[in-house]
Amino acid sequence: MLRSVMTVGGWTMASRVLGLAREMLIAAVLGAGPVADAFFVALKLPNLFRRLFGEGAFNAAFVPAFAGTLAVEGPKVAHTLAERMAAIMTLWLSGLVAIGMVFMPQIMVVLAPGFSADPAKFQLAVELTRITFPYLVLICLTALVSGVLNGLGKFGAAAAAPVFFNILSMASLFLLSPYVATPGHALAWGVTASGVVQLAIVLWAVRRAGMPLRLVHVPRFPPEVRQVLKRMVPGLIGAGVTQLNLTIDIVISSLLPAGAVSYLYFADRVGQLPLGVIGAAVGTALLPLLSRQVRAGEALAAHRSVNRAMEISLALTLPAAGAQLVAAAPIIEALYMRGAFGPEAAAATAAALAAYALGLPAYVLVKVLLTGFFARGDTATPVKVGLLAVGLNLALNLVLTTWLAHVGVALATALSAWFNMLALAVLLARRGQLTLDRRLRRAVPRLLLATLAMAGALLALEQVLFPAPGGMRLAALAVLVGVGMAVYFGAAHLLGGLDVRELARTFRRRRRPT
Repeated sequence: MLRSVMTVGGWTMASRVLGLAREMLIAAVLGAGPVADAFFVALKLPNLFRRLFGEGAFNAAFVPAFAGTLAVEGPKVAHTLAERMAAIMTLWLSGLVAIGMVFMPQIMVVLAPGFSADPAKFQLAVELTRITFPYLVLICLTALVSGVLNGLGKFGAAAAAPVFFNILSMASLFLLSPYVATPGHALAWGVTASGVVQLAIVLWAVRRAGMPLRLVHVPRFPPEVRQVLKRMVPGLIGAGVTQLNLTIDIVISSLLPAGAVSYLYFADRVGQLPLGVIGAAVGTALLPLLSRQVRAGEALAAHRSVNRAMEISLALTLPAAGAQLVAAAPIIEALYMRGAFGPEAAAATAAALAAYALGLPAYVLVKVLLTGFFARGDTATPVKVGLLAVGLNLALNLVLTTWLAHVGVALATALSAWFNMLALAVLLARRGQLTLDRRLRRAVPRLLLATLAMAGALLALEQVLFPAPGGMRLAALAVLVGVGMAVYFGAAHLLGGLDVRELARTFRRRRRPT
Protein backbone atom coordinates (compact mmCIF):
# COMPACT_ATOMS: atom_id res chain seq x y z
CA MET A 1 0.00 0.00 0.00
CA LEU A 2 2.86 2.41 0.75
CA ARG A 3 4.01 2.22 -2.87
CA SER A 4 0.49 3.06 -4.09
CA VAL A 5 0.31 5.95 -1.62
CA MET A 6 3.60 7.30 -2.95
CA THR A 7 2.50 6.95 -6.57
CA VAL A 8 -0.65 8.95 -5.93
CA GLY A 9 1.13 11.26 -3.51
CA GLY A 10 3.94 12.00 -5.97
CA TRP A 11 1.59 13.10 -8.72
CA THR A 12 -0.61 14.94 -6.25
CA MET A 13 2.46 16.75 -4.92
CA ALA A 14 3.32 17.85 -8.46
CA SER A 15 -0.24 19.10 -8.89
CA ARG A 16 -0.17 20.91 -5.56
CA VAL A 17 3.17 22.56 -6.27
CA LEU A 18 1.82 23.80 -9.60
CA GLY A 19 -1.31 24.81 -7.72
CA LEU A 20 0.77 26.97 -5.41
CA ALA A 21 2.39 28.57 -8.44
CA ARG A 22 -1.11 29.23 -9.80
CA GLU A 23 -2.26 30.78 -6.51
CA MET A 24 0.88 32.93 -6.35
CA LEU A 25 0.11 34.21 -9.84
CA ILE A 26 -3.54 34.89 -8.97
CA ALA A 27 -2.54 36.71 -5.77
CA ALA A 28 -0.07 38.90 -7.64
CA VAL A 29 -2.58 39.79 -10.38
CA LEU A 30 -5.87 39.95 -8.50
CA GLY A 31 -4.78 40.54 -4.89
CA ALA A 32 -7.57 40.07 -2.35
CA GLY A 33 -10.11 42.34 -4.04
CA PRO A 34 -13.65 41.90 -5.43
CA VAL A 35 -12.59 40.09 -8.63
CA ALA A 36 -10.63 37.55 -6.57
CA ASP A 37 -13.56 37.09 -4.16
CA ALA A 38 -15.95 36.52 -7.09
CA PHE A 39 -13.67 34.04 -8.84
CA PHE A 40 -13.05 32.00 -5.70
CA VAL A 41 -16.78 31.67 -5.12
CA ALA A 42 -17.22 30.67 -8.79
CA LEU A 43 -14.57 27.99 -8.30
CA LYS A 44 -16.02 26.81 -4.99
CA LEU A 45 -19.43 25.73 -6.32
CA PRO A 46 -18.35 23.19 -8.99
CA ASN A 47 -15.59 21.98 -6.67
CA LEU A 48 -18.13 21.36 -3.92
CA PHE A 49 -20.29 19.23 -6.22
CA ARG A 50 -17.19 17.50 -7.58
CA ARG A 51 -16.12 16.39 -4.13
CA LEU A 52 -19.64 15.33 -3.19
CA PHE A 53 -20.83 13.62 -6.38
CA GLY A 54 -17.40 12.74 -7.72
CA GLU A 55 -14.51 12.15 -5.36
CA GLY A 56 -16.65 11.92 -2.22
CA ALA A 57 -19.95 10.07 -2.29
CA PHE A 58 -19.44 8.41 -5.65
CA ASN A 59 -16.02 6.97 -4.88
CA ALA A 60 -17.24 5.89 -1.45
CA ALA A 61 -20.05 3.86 -3.01
CA PHE A 62 -18.62 2.88 -6.39
CA VAL A 63 -14.98 1.93 -5.75
CA PRO A 64 -15.76 -0.81 -3.18
CA ALA A 65 -18.54 -2.17 -5.42
CA PHE A 66 -16.34 -2.13 -8.52
CA ALA A 67 -13.30 -3.63 -6.74
CA GLY A 68 -15.43 -6.36 -5.15
CA THR A 69 -17.20 -7.16 -8.41
CA LEU A 70 -13.91 -7.28 -10.27
CA ALA A 71 -12.42 -9.68 -7.71
CA VAL A 72 -15.43 -12.00 -7.43
CA GLU A 73 -17.33 -11.82 -10.74
CA GLY A 74 -14.60 -10.78 -13.16
CA PRO A 75 -13.77 -7.88 -15.51
CA LYS A 76 -16.80 -8.23 -17.79
CA VAL A 77 -19.37 -7.75 -15.03
CA ALA A 78 -17.30 -4.95 -13.45
CA HIS A 79 -17.08 -3.22 -16.85
CA THR A 80 -20.85 -3.35 -17.27
CA LEU A 81 -21.34 -1.84 -13.81
CA ALA A 82 -18.93 1.01 -14.62
CA GLU A 83 -20.64 1.85 -17.93
CA ARG A 84 -24.10 1.88 -16.37
CA MET A 85 -22.94 4.18 -13.61
CA ALA A 86 -21.31 6.44 -16.22
CA ALA A 87 -24.58 6.76 -18.13
CA ILE A 88 -26.53 7.63 -15.00
CA MET A 89 -23.95 10.18 -13.84
CA THR A 90 -23.79 11.86 -17.26
CA LEU A 91 -27.58 12.27 -17.43
CA TRP A 92 -27.98 13.41 -13.81
CA LEU A 93 -25.12 15.90 -13.77
CA SER A 94 -25.99 17.39 -17.16
CA GLY A 95 -29.47 18.12 -15.85
CA LEU A 96 -28.03 19.62 -12.67
CA VAL A 97 -25.74 21.90 -14.66
CA ALA A 98 -28.58 23.05 -16.91
CA ILE A 99 -30.72 23.96 -13.89
CA GLY A 100 -27.77 25.66 -12.19
CA MET A 101 -27.01 27.82 -15.24
CA VAL A 102 -30.60 29.10 -15.29
CA PHE A 103 -30.96 29.72 -11.57
CA MET A 104 -27.43 30.90 -10.82
CA PRO A 105 -28.49 34.29 -9.38
CA GLN A 106 -30.73 32.53 -6.86
CA ILE A 107 -27.96 30.05 -6.02
CA MET A 108 -25.52 32.90 -5.47
CA VAL A 109 -27.88 34.54 -2.98
CA VAL A 110 -27.60 31.35 -0.90
CA LEU A 111 -23.90 30.66 -1.45
CA ALA A 112 -22.60 34.22 -0.99
CA PRO A 113 -25.39 36.31 0.54
CA GLY A 114 -22.97 39.07 1.51
CA PHE A 115 -22.26 39.81 -2.16
CA SER A 116 -25.81 41.12 -2.60
CA ALA A 117 -24.75 44.40 -0.98
CA ASP A 118 -22.45 45.04 -3.97
CA PRO A 119 -24.45 44.52 -7.21
CA ALA A 120 -21.36 44.64 -9.47
CA LYS A 121 -19.55 42.01 -7.38
CA PHE A 122 -22.68 39.85 -7.23
CA GLN A 123 -23.16 39.98 -11.02
CA LEU A 124 -19.50 39.19 -11.62
CA ALA A 125 -19.76 36.13 -9.34
CA VAL A 126 -22.84 34.94 -11.26
CA GLU A 127 -21.08 35.36 -14.63
CA LEU A 128 -17.92 33.56 -13.55
CA THR A 129 -19.85 30.70 -11.94
CA ARG A 130 -21.85 30.15 -15.12
CA ILE A 131 -18.56 29.79 -16.99
CA THR A 132 -17.08 27.32 -14.49
CA PHE A 133 -20.22 25.28 -13.80
CA PRO A 134 -19.88 22.84 -16.76
CA TYR A 135 -16.60 21.78 -15.13
CA LEU A 136 -18.84 19.88 -12.71
CA VAL A 137 -19.90 17.32 -15.33
CA LEU A 138 -16.43 16.93 -16.75
CA ILE A 139 -14.61 16.48 -13.45
CA CYS A 140 -17.22 14.14 -11.93
CA LEU A 141 -16.95 11.88 -14.98
CA THR A 142 -13.18 12.11 -14.56
CA ALA A 143 -13.65 10.91 -10.97
CA LEU A 144 -15.77 7.98 -12.18
CA VAL A 145 -13.18 6.85 -14.70
CA SER A 146 -10.44 7.41 -12.09
CA GLY A 147 -12.38 5.12 -9.75
CA VAL A 148 -12.26 2.40 -12.39
CA LEU A 149 -8.52 2.90 -12.80
CA ASN A 150 -7.99 2.76 -9.03
CA GLY A 151 -10.07 -0.41 -8.83
CA LEU A 152 -7.81 -1.91 -11.48
CA GLY A 153 -4.77 -0.94 -9.42
CA LYS A 154 -3.75 1.79 -11.90
CA PHE A 155 -3.17 5.00 -9.94
CA GLY A 156 -0.80 7.07 -12.09
CA ALA A 157 -3.01 8.63 -14.78
CA ALA A 158 -5.83 9.50 -12.40
CA ALA A 159 -3.39 11.20 -10.04
CA ALA A 160 -1.60 12.99 -12.91
CA ALA A 161 -4.71 14.46 -14.56
CA PRO A 162 -5.22 17.33 -12.05
CA VAL A 163 -1.80 18.71 -13.02
CA PHE A 164 -3.47 20.05 -16.16
CA PHE A 165 -5.97 22.04 -14.12
CA ASN A 166 -3.14 24.20 -12.85
CA ILE A 167 -1.28 24.37 -16.17
CA LEU A 168 -4.35 25.50 -18.11
CA SER A 169 -5.41 27.95 -15.40
CA MET A 170 -2.05 29.71 -15.54
CA ALA A 171 -1.98 29.63 -19.33
CA SER A 172 -5.47 31.12 -19.54
CA LEU A 173 -4.54 33.97 -17.21
CA PHE A 174 -1.65 34.91 -19.51
CA LEU A 175 -3.28 34.24 -22.88
CA LEU A 176 -6.96 35.14 -22.41
CA SER A 177 -6.84 38.16 -20.10
CA PRO A 178 -6.39 40.69 -22.94
CA TYR A 179 -9.52 39.39 -24.68
CA VAL A 180 -12.04 39.08 -21.83
CA ALA A 181 -13.62 41.50 -19.36
CA THR A 182 -11.45 40.68 -16.33
CA PRO A 183 -8.63 38.28 -15.39
CA GLY A 184 -11.31 36.44 -13.41
CA HIS A 185 -13.09 35.60 -16.68
CA ALA A 186 -9.85 34.24 -18.13
CA LEU A 187 -9.33 32.01 -15.10
CA ALA A 188 -12.92 30.76 -15.27
CA TRP A 189 -12.54 29.68 -18.91
CA GLY A 190 -9.28 27.94 -17.99
CA VAL A 191 -11.10 25.92 -15.33
CA THR A 192 -13.65 24.55 -17.81
CA ALA A 193 -11.01 23.82 -20.44
CA SER A 194 -9.02 21.85 -17.88
CA GLY A 195 -12.04 19.62 -17.25
CA VAL A 196 -12.07 18.57 -20.91
CA VAL A 197 -8.36 17.72 -20.82
CA GLN A 198 -8.54 15.78 -17.54
CA LEU A 199 -11.44 13.64 -18.76
CA ALA A 200 -9.62 12.90 -22.01
CA ILE A 201 -6.51 11.74 -20.12
CA VAL A 202 -8.30 9.22 -17.88
CA LEU A 203 -10.44 7.91 -20.76
CA TRP A 204 -7.25 7.23 -22.70
CA ALA A 205 -5.70 5.52 -19.66
CA VAL A 206 -8.69 3.27 -18.96
CA ARG A 207 -8.75 2.24 -22.62
CA ARG A 208 -5.07 1.29 -22.37
CA ALA A 209 -5.90 -0.70 -19.23
CA GLY A 210 -8.27 -2.85 -21.29
CA MET A 211 -11.58 -1.45 -20.03
CA PRO A 212 -12.78 1.31 -22.42
CA LEU A 213 -15.89 3.10 -21.18
CA ARG A 214 -18.85 4.56 -23.03
CA LEU A 215 -20.09 7.58 -21.09
CA VAL A 216 -23.34 8.13 -23.00
CA HIS A 217 -25.93 5.40 -23.58
CA VAL A 218 -29.33 4.38 -22.22
CA PRO A 219 -29.22 4.28 -18.39
CA ARG A 220 -30.22 0.99 -16.76
CA PHE A 221 -30.91 0.23 -13.10
CA PRO A 222 -30.18 -3.43 -12.30
CA PRO A 223 -29.78 -4.43 -8.61
CA GLU A 224 -26.03 -3.79 -8.46
CA VAL A 225 -26.49 -0.25 -9.82
CA ARG A 226 -29.34 0.47 -7.42
CA GLN A 227 -27.14 -0.73 -4.56
CA VAL A 228 -24.38 1.74 -5.52
CA LEU A 229 -26.91 4.57 -5.79
CA LYS A 230 -28.46 3.61 -2.46
CA ARG A 231 -25.07 3.82 -0.78
CA MET A 232 -24.20 7.01 -2.63
CA VAL A 233 -27.15 9.08 -1.42
CA PRO A 234 -26.24 9.17 2.28
CA GLY A 235 -22.57 9.39 1.34
CA LEU A 236 -23.23 12.80 -0.23
CA ILE A 237 -23.03 14.17 3.28
CA GLY A 238 -20.83 11.60 4.98
CA ALA A 239 -17.94 11.85 2.51
CA GLY A 240 -18.32 15.57 1.92
CA VAL A 241 -18.40 16.93 5.45
CA THR A 242 -15.16 18.86 5.03
CA GLN A 243 -16.46 20.44 1.83
CA LEU A 244 -19.81 21.29 3.38
CA ASN A 245 -17.95 22.92 6.24
CA LEU A 246 -15.84 24.91 3.80
CA THR A 247 -19.02 25.99 2.00
CA ILE A 248 -20.40 27.27 5.29
CA ASP A 249 -17.11 29.16 5.55
CA ILE A 250 -17.84 30.85 2.21
CA VAL A 251 -21.38 31.80 3.24
CA ILE A 252 -20.21 33.29 6.54
CA SER A 253 -17.12 34.98 5.10
CA SER A 254 -19.17 36.65 2.35
CA LEU A 255 -20.90 38.54 5.17
CA LEU A 256 -17.57 39.78 6.56
CA PRO A 257 -15.61 42.78 5.22
CA ALA A 258 -14.27 42.61 1.65
CA GLY A 259 -11.27 40.35 1.24
CA ALA A 260 -12.33 37.74 3.81
CA VAL A 261 -13.24 35.22 1.10
CA SER A 262 -9.81 35.65 -0.49
CA TYR A 263 -7.91 35.42 2.82
CA LEU A 264 -9.61 32.13 3.64
CA TYR A 265 -9.16 30.80 0.11
CA PHE A 266 -5.43 31.45 -0.02
CA ALA A 267 -4.94 30.06 3.51
CA ASP A 268 -7.00 26.99 2.68
CA ARG A 269 -4.97 26.32 -0.47
CA VAL A 270 -1.75 26.20 1.53
CA GLY A 271 -3.41 24.09 4.20
CA GLN A 272 -4.83 21.75 1.58
CA LEU A 273 -1.35 20.96 0.22
CA PRO A 274 -0.58 18.21 2.78
CA LEU A 275 -4.26 17.24 2.97
CA GLY A 276 -4.39 16.67 -0.77
CA VAL A 277 -1.03 14.96 -1.00
CA ILE A 278 -1.36 12.76 2.10
CA GLY A 279 -5.10 12.42 2.72
CA ALA A 280 -6.11 11.90 -0.89
CA ALA A 281 -3.21 9.55 -1.56
CA VAL A 282 -3.85 7.38 1.51
CA GLY A 283 -7.60 7.32 0.99
CA THR A 284 -7.28 6.51 -2.72
CA ALA A 285 -4.86 3.65 -2.12
CA LEU A 286 -6.60 2.28 0.99
CA LEU A 287 -10.23 2.09 -0.16
CA PRO A 288 -9.89 -0.55 -2.94
CA LEU A 289 -7.37 -2.53 -0.86
CA LEU A 290 -9.55 -2.52 2.25
CA SER A 291 -12.65 -3.34 0.19
CA ARG A 292 -10.97 -6.46 -1.22
CA GLN A 293 -9.76 -7.53 2.22
CA VAL A 294 -13.19 -7.08 3.80
CA ARG A 295 -14.88 -8.88 0.90
CA ALA A 296 -12.43 -11.77 1.26
CA GLY A 297 -12.92 -11.96 5.04
CA GLU A 298 -9.29 -11.06 5.77
CA ALA A 299 -9.95 -9.29 9.09
CA LEU A 300 -6.32 -9.25 10.27
CA ALA A 301 -5.05 -7.85 6.97
CA ALA A 302 -7.75 -5.14 7.05
CA HIS A 303 -6.77 -4.27 10.62
CA ARG A 304 -3.11 -3.90 9.61
CA SER A 305 -3.97 -1.82 6.53
CA VAL A 306 -5.92 0.74 8.56
CA ASN A 307 -3.21 1.02 11.23
CA ARG A 308 -0.46 1.50 8.66
CA ALA A 309 -2.58 4.09 6.84
CA MET A 310 -3.03 6.00 10.09
CA GLU A 311 0.67 5.73 10.84
CA ILE A 312 1.68 7.03 7.41
CA SER A 313 -0.87 9.84 7.68
CA LEU A 314 0.31 11.02 11.09
CA ALA A 315 4.00 10.67 10.24
CA LEU A 316 3.56 13.09 7.34
CA THR A 317 0.75 15.30 8.66
CA LEU A 318 1.97 16.18 12.15
CA PRO A 319 5.10 18.00 10.91
CA ALA A 320 3.07 19.76 8.22
CA ALA A 321 0.59 21.00 10.82
CA GLY A 322 3.36 22.06 13.18
CA ALA A 323 5.18 23.96 10.45
CA GLN A 324 2.04 25.76 9.27
CA LEU A 325 1.20 26.72 12.84
CA VAL A 326 4.56 28.22 13.86
CA ALA A 327 5.66 29.53 10.44
CA ALA A 328 2.36 30.75 8.99
CA ALA A 329 3.57 34.32 8.46
CA PRO A 330 6.83 33.41 6.63
CA ILE A 331 4.95 30.89 4.47
CA ILE A 332 2.30 33.38 3.35
CA GLU A 333 4.77 36.24 2.89
CA ALA A 334 7.05 34.10 0.72
CA LEU A 335 4.28 32.60 -1.39
CA TYR A 336 1.86 35.46 -1.89
CA MET A 337 3.16 38.89 -0.80
CA ARG A 338 3.89 40.55 -4.12
CA GLY A 339 2.07 42.68 -6.67
CA ALA A 340 -1.51 43.41 -5.57
CA PHE A 341 -1.17 41.23 -2.45
CA GLY A 342 0.27 43.48 0.26
CA PRO A 343 1.40 43.09 3.91
CA GLU A 344 -2.10 43.58 5.35
CA ALA A 345 -3.54 40.78 3.20
CA ALA A 346 -0.53 38.57 4.04
CA ALA A 347 -1.01 39.04 7.79
CA ALA A 348 -4.75 38.29 7.58
CA THR A 349 -4.13 35.17 5.48
CA ALA A 350 -1.36 33.93 7.81
CA ALA A 351 -3.71 34.12 10.81
CA ALA A 352 -6.27 32.01 8.95
CA LEU A 353 -3.58 29.47 7.95
CA ALA A 354 -2.50 28.99 11.57
CA ALA A 355 -6.11 28.30 12.56
CA TYR A 356 -6.63 25.82 9.71
CA ALA A 357 -3.37 24.05 10.66
CA LEU A 358 -4.81 23.08 14.04
CA GLY A 359 -7.23 20.76 12.28
CA LEU A 360 -4.89 19.29 9.67
CA PRO A 361 -4.23 15.91 11.37
CA ALA A 362 -7.98 15.49 11.88
CA TYR A 363 -8.76 16.26 8.22
CA VAL A 364 -6.37 13.55 7.05
CA LEU A 365 -7.43 10.93 9.60
CA VAL A 366 -11.07 11.45 8.58
CA LYS A 367 -10.06 10.32 5.07
CA VAL A 368 -8.63 7.12 6.53
CA LEU A 369 -11.46 6.40 8.95
CA LEU A 370 -14.16 6.92 6.34
CA THR A 371 -12.74 4.04 4.34
CA GLY A 372 -13.45 1.77 7.31
CA PHE A 373 -17.15 2.48 6.82
CA PHE A 374 -17.22 2.67 3.02
CA ALA A 375 -15.31 -0.58 2.50
CA ARG A 376 -18.05 -2.35 4.48
CA GLY A 377 -20.86 -0.69 2.54
CA ASP A 378 -21.85 1.61 5.42
CA THR A 379 -22.39 5.15 4.16
CA ALA A 380 -25.23 5.93 6.57
CA THR A 381 -23.17 6.21 9.76
CA PRO A 382 -20.81 8.88 8.37
CA VAL A 383 -23.93 10.86 7.39
CA LYS A 384 -25.11 11.03 10.98
CA VAL A 385 -21.67 12.04 12.22
CA GLY A 386 -21.32 14.46 9.32
CA LEU A 387 -24.58 16.23 10.07
CA LEU A 388 -23.48 16.77 13.66
CA ALA A 389 -20.10 18.08 12.47
CA VAL A 390 -21.74 20.50 10.01
CA GLY A 391 -24.08 21.73 12.73
CA LEU A 392 -21.18 22.22 15.13
CA ASN A 393 -19.21 24.09 12.46
CA LEU A 394 -22.10 26.46 11.82
CA ALA A 395 -22.61 27.12 15.53
CA LEU A 396 -18.91 27.75 16.09
CA ASN A 397 -18.79 30.06 13.06
CA LEU A 398 -21.58 32.20 14.45
CA VAL A 399 -19.85 32.46 17.83
CA LEU A 400 -16.17 32.77 16.85
CA THR A 401 -16.53 35.28 13.99
CA THR A 402 -17.94 37.77 16.48
CA TRP A 403 -14.49 38.10 18.07
CA LEU A 404 -12.08 36.68 15.48
CA ALA A 405 -13.68 37.70 12.14
CA HIS A 406 -12.38 35.48 9.31
CA VAL A 407 -9.96 33.65 11.64
CA GLY A 408 -13.00 32.41 13.55
CA VAL A 409 -14.25 30.76 10.36
CA ALA A 410 -11.00 28.81 9.98
CA LEU A 411 -10.90 27.86 13.67
CA ALA A 412 -14.50 26.61 13.56
CA THR A 413 -13.62 24.36 10.62
CA ALA A 414 -10.62 22.92 12.47
CA LEU A 415 -12.57 22.19 15.66
CA SER A 416 -15.45 20.53 13.80
CA ALA A 417 -12.93 18.35 11.94
CA TRP A 418 -11.57 17.05 15.25
CA PHE A 419 -15.10 16.26 16.39
CA ASN A 420 -15.77 14.42 13.13
CA MET A 421 -12.57 12.37 13.39
CA LEU A 422 -13.02 11.41 17.03
CA ALA A 423 -16.66 10.41 16.54
CA LEU A 424 -15.80 8.18 13.56
CA ALA A 425 -12.93 6.56 15.48
CA VAL A 426 -15.09 5.82 18.52
CA LEU A 427 -17.84 4.26 16.41
CA LEU A 428 -15.40 2.03 14.51
CA ALA A 429 -13.73 0.98 17.76
CA ARG A 430 -17.08 0.04 19.33
CA ARG A 431 -17.78 -2.23 16.36
CA GLY A 432 -14.43 -3.91 16.74
CA GLN A 433 -13.32 -2.53 13.36
CA LEU A 434 -10.63 -0.20 14.71
CA THR A 435 -7.98 -1.23 17.20
CA LEU A 436 -4.76 0.74 17.47
CA ASP A 437 -1.96 -1.80 17.30
CA ARG A 438 1.24 -1.70 19.33
CA ARG A 439 3.32 -0.23 16.51
CA LEU A 440 0.96 2.72 16.06
CA ARG A 441 0.63 3.38 19.80
CA ARG A 442 4.42 3.38 20.08
CA ALA A 443 4.92 5.67 17.07
CA VAL A 444 2.46 8.48 17.81
CA PRO A 445 4.09 10.01 20.94
CA ARG A 446 7.50 9.80 19.28
CA LEU A 447 6.18 11.57 16.20
CA LEU A 448 4.72 14.28 18.42
CA LEU A 449 8.08 14.79 20.12
CA ALA A 450 9.81 15.01 16.74
CA THR A 451 7.23 17.61 15.66
CA LEU A 452 7.91 19.68 18.77
CA ALA A 453 11.64 19.55 18.08
CA MET A 454 11.02 20.72 14.51
CA ALA A 455 8.73 23.54 15.70
CA GLY A 456 11.40 24.80 18.10
CA ALA A 457 14.01 24.79 15.33
CA LEU A 458 11.68 26.67 12.98
CA LEU A 459 10.88 29.35 15.56
CA ALA A 460 14.58 29.93 16.19
CA LEU A 461 15.44 30.03 12.48
CA GLU A 462 12.58 32.42 11.66
CA GLN A 463 14.23 35.06 13.82
CA VAL A 464 17.29 34.89 11.56
CA LEU A 465 15.69 34.56 8.13
CA PHE A 466 12.58 36.77 8.39
CA PRO A 467 11.57 39.39 7.54
CA ALA A 468 13.45 38.84 4.29
CA PRO A 469 13.74 41.14 1.24
CA GLY A 470 11.15 40.48 -1.47
CA GLY A 471 13.50 38.72 -3.83
CA MET A 472 14.87 36.48 -1.08
CA ARG A 473 11.66 35.36 0.61
CA LEU A 474 11.23 32.16 -1.41
CA ALA A 475 14.87 31.21 -0.86
CA ALA A 476 14.49 31.87 2.89
CA LEU A 477 11.34 29.72 2.96
CA ALA A 478 13.18 26.93 1.14
CA VAL A 479 15.90 27.01 3.83
CA LEU A 480 13.21 26.97 6.53
CA VAL A 481 11.48 23.97 4.93
CA GLY A 482 14.74 22.08 4.39
CA VAL A 483 15.91 22.56 7.97
CA GLY A 484 12.49 21.70 9.32
CA MET A 485 12.34 18.45 7.35
CA ALA A 486 15.86 17.48 8.39
CA VAL A 487 15.14 18.10 12.07
CA TYR A 488 11.80 16.29 11.98
CA PHE A 489 12.88 13.18 10.08
CA GLY A 490 16.13 12.99 12.00
CA ALA A 491 14.38 13.28 15.36
CA ALA A 492 11.60 10.87 14.36
CA HIS A 493 14.20 8.29 13.27
CA LEU A 494 16.30 8.67 16.40
CA LEU A 495 13.25 8.48 18.66
CA GLY A 496 11.98 5.38 16.86
CA GLY A 497 8.77 6.96 15.57
CA LEU A 498 9.66 6.57 11.90
CA ASP A 499 12.02 4.29 10.03
CA VAL A 500 13.61 6.57 7.45
CA ARG A 501 15.46 3.58 5.94
CA GLU A 502 12.11 1.91 5.18
CA LEU A 503 10.95 5.02 3.34
CA ALA A 504 14.21 5.12 1.37
CA ARG A 505 13.83 1.46 0.39
CA THR A 506 10.30 2.13 -0.82
CA PHE A 507 11.46 5.03 -2.98
CA ARG A 508 14.21 2.86 -4.48
CA ARG A 509 11.69 0.12 -5.33
CA ARG A 510 9.46 2.66 -7.06
CA ARG A 511 12.33 3.80 -9.27
CA ARG A 512 13.09 0.30 -10.54
CA PRO A 513 11.53 -0.51 -13.90
CA THR A 514 8.70 -3.01 -13.77
